[in-house]
Amino acid sequence: MTISSEQTSSKPSFLGDIAGIVFLDKPHGWTSRRAVNEVMRIFSTPGRKRIKAGHAGTLDPLATGMLPILLGDATRFAEMGLQAEKRYRVTFDLSYQTDTLDREGEVCARFEGVVNRQQVDTAVAGFKGNIDQIPPAYSAIRIDGKRAHELARKGKEVAMQARSVTVLEIAVTAFDFPLLTLEASCSKGTYIRSLARDIGASLGMGGCVTSLRRLSTGGWPEEMMVTPELLADQKEACLLPLSQWLREFAHQRLNGDDIKRFLQGQRIQLKHTETGVQESGVAVFGDDILLGTGVLKGGMRHMVLHPAKIMPSAQKQFL
Repeated sequence: MTISSEQTSSKPSFLGDIAGIVFLDKPHGWTSRRAVNEVMRIFSTPGRKRIKAGHAGTLDPLATGMLPILLGDATRFAEMGLQAEKRYRVTFDLSYQTDTLDREGEVCARFEGVVNRQQVDTAVAGFKGNIDQIPPAYSAIRIDGKRAHELARKGKEVAMQARSVTVLEIAVTAFDFPLLTLEASCSKGTYIRSLARDIGASLGMGGCVTSLRRLSTGGWPEEMMVTPELLADQKEACLLPLSQWLREFAHQRLNGDDIKRFLQGQRIQLKHTETGVQESGVAVFGDDILLGTGVLKGGMRHMVLHPAKIMPSAQKQFL
């Protein structure tokens, strides 16, 4: 990870409440929960209450790559990562399939045939766009209150319902039969194991994932990722401020009593504006401190700022 001057100049203060994001390069074999716990441990102070943390999009233990982990007040904005498009690099084996759709499962089918690059390219191209996809039985989806993978591991039949997802981009990056490597950008809720299974099935083959890496979440580049070792050694430099996580929001600055009114959840008429501007979300600042987010809506004469999410740390500072 390369730390820019903008990041270092606006990095979160470690004197007060921490609110920021770490783009962890999740190691192979770690669960997403373990990754969150490790980051919490690094940023927590012995003898004090553990800092709050959560991730913005589960990665299987088999997978490596970008796992955004939000700390403190930033956890209020995890949904932005959950809803964001994601980019993956996946390698899968066309010669067999397992019950979990990856190499950690039990082999349930083997395939004798062979396919060539032209057949592969044609099949892969057919999966770009909106598709209906059945998630893996071994997944975290809840069925009647239980995780699907818990039911599957107990030998119970798991009926997964198809869902509509979007594959924005997909391309073959390597092919050496039976191994096929793709890069794909896709909408939230897309299961790459299911994508590999379905591409293989369209060729009359298997599609067992042997390696999977998330390259990006919401357009954040690979270069933002940090290893657990680098994070432990340089935690302040690796923690991105929440204001950058909200980079797609326009900025709205408040002064004086308007800061307190916003933090108390009151609507604010912006007297130096004219109504008619399109409704939009904004990141709200007061004295260069992030107060939260709001929505600008047209009023009778001026635009009106409606509070959406308010930062408790800002309330502690101003109220």
